[in-house]
Formats: sequence, C-alpha cells, structure tokens
Amino acid sequence: MASHRRPKQPSRTRVTVLTATAAAAVVLSSQAAHADPKPTKSEVKAKVDKLNQDAEKATEHYDGAKEQQQKLKKEVDDLQDNVARGQQDLNKLRDQLGSLASAQYRSGGIDPSVQLFLSSDPDNFLDKATAQDQLSSQQADAIKKIQAKQRSLAQQRLEAQDKLKDLSATRKKLGENKKQVQSKLAAANKLLNSLTAAERAALQADDARANRASDRANLGNALPASARGGAALAAAKTQLGKPYVYGATGPNSFDCSGLTSWAYAQAGVTLPRTSQAQANAGTRIYSSSALKPGDLVIFYGDMHHVALYAGNGMVLHAPRTGTNVRYESMGNMPFQFGVRI
Repeated sequence: MASHRRPKQPSRTRVTVLTATAAAAVVLSSQAAHADPKPTKSEVKAKVDKLNQDAEKATEHYDGAKEQQQKLKKEVDDLQDNVARGQQDLNKLRDQLGSLASAQYRSGGIDPSVQLFLSSDPDNFLDKATAQDQLSSQQADAIKKIQAKQRSLAQQRLEAQDKLKDLSATRKKLGENKKQVQSKLAAANKLLNSLTAAERAALQADDARANRASDRANLGNALPASARGGAALAAAKTQLGKPYVYGATGPNSFDCSGLTSWAYAQAGVTLPRTSQAQANAGTRIYSSSALKPGDLVIFYGDMHHVALYAGNGMVLHAPRTGTNVRYESMGNMPFQFGVRI
C-alpha cells in the first residue's frame, strides 16, 4: 500500500538563514556593482597636489607661530632681566635707607628742646639739628624712590606673567600647526603608496622633467629690481637643488618663505618670516609684466606661497615637500602680485 505522508516542511530557522544569506549575496553583488573604481594616476596626483598645498598653508601658519614664539620669548627674557636688575636696585635703595636710619638712631633719641636746654654749646647743637633735618630729608627721598621702584617692579612682573601666558598659548598653537602639516603630508604619502610601482615611477619622472626644465631655464637679461634685489636672487641661485622642508630657513633646506627671507638676508635685508607678512614688506606690483629680477612674487588667494622673480616669466622657489629649490614658470601657479623690496 503506497504511503501518503506529507512531505517534510523546512524548519523556520532554515528558511530564515537561507533568506538572510540570499539577501547578503544581493547586497554584496550590488556593492560590487557600485564600488568606486580605483582612482587613476592623474586623479591621485591632483589629490596629492591639493594635500601638498594644504600642507604648505599649514606650514606658513607654523612659521608664523614659530616667529611669534621667538618674539615672545625674547620679550619675556628682557622683562625678566629688567625685573632682576630692578630688584638689585631696590635692594641698594633699601640698604641706603637702612644706613640713614642707623645714622639717625646714633644721633640720639632725646627731644630737641631738652637737648638744647642741656647743651653747654648751643651753637654746636644747632649745627647738629640742621644735619638731622637734612638726614630726615634724605630718608624721605629714599623712601619715595623705594616705593616708585616697587611699583615699577610689580608692573613689570605682571607684564612678564601676561607674556608667559601668551608664550604658552603660542607654543600650543605651534604644536597644533605642526601636527596639521604632518597629517597632510601623511595623507599625501598614503595616496602615493596606493599607486602601482609603475605609476609612482611615472610621477617621479614628471618631477625629473621639471628639474631638467629648471636647469635649462631661459631667464633673459633683464636688469634686477635693485642692487639688493639682484644680490638676493644671486644668493638664491646658489641654493638650487636644496630640498624643501617645512619650517626650514636654510642653508641645508628651505620652505618657500624660508628661501626668500634667507636670500634677502644675504643682501642685508631682514624680511618677515611668512609669505603673508612678506606680501606687505614692500611696494606691490600687480602687473606681471612689470616684475623685475629679485622681486618677490606672491601666489594663491590666501598668499600662502612666495617666490623670487628670476626673469622671462620664471620664478626661483622652494615648491613643496618632495621637491627641490628650482626654477619654474609663473604660469604654473595663480599669480596675485609682486613685491618690490
């Protein structure tokens, strides 16, 4: 006799597992279909260039904080030296006052009218009384000087305390800016490492071509903006090939404003440390055709990059991390204005 038992139904747990597995497969296949393709070499280069620009902006902020730190430290040191010298002066004034007080005590504590009555020589007594009045006057002057010196020292100590607070805040800002630079550079390196060996080699070849173009740069024969401008450019030329390092002011490595400030220092001119400050260090020239060798050239809207005009539309500068001091066409960056020192 044939069996008519009902077929066994799959358990609810088994159905749930199968359903979940199928759903996961659909999601994974959907994600795979819509996954972002690997960025091309040119896309990576664009992102790396942007990160390097951001790092350079942060570098200029770092340089500014470092300059402010050095300035504040000098001010604090000067104030503390003044306080130390003032304390020595105060101690001398107190010693003088003590000597005056001792002299007054030795003159005797008897009432002047009694001394006159008992004196066998009234004229001699009157001479002593006059000296006593002079002593009291000197004492009063000494007290006034001590009080003035104490007020001055108290004010200088308050100023030193305020400067120390500013110095502490600036050091904190300096550390934050340094971390920001390092973060941008690390992100750029991570992107570069995502490329294949062949792609990285192609980017290195691009940089090599830029260096060769720098070696062959045609600067023309225009006269320098001034004797000092010419001397600054000549000094900068001796640094061709030196590496870019953020915060560096030479002579072994440079960042952009470090190179320009170093070059002008060789010509006897002290420039501010950052590109933004150097933008206000002389007369602005808004026409690129009016630039002369030795002029500073400011790039980008936030003025985070500075170079030296070398002639024939070329600048000499420290470009960015991973490059060396070299010549480059002004057209490679957004020109803002020149500055004639």
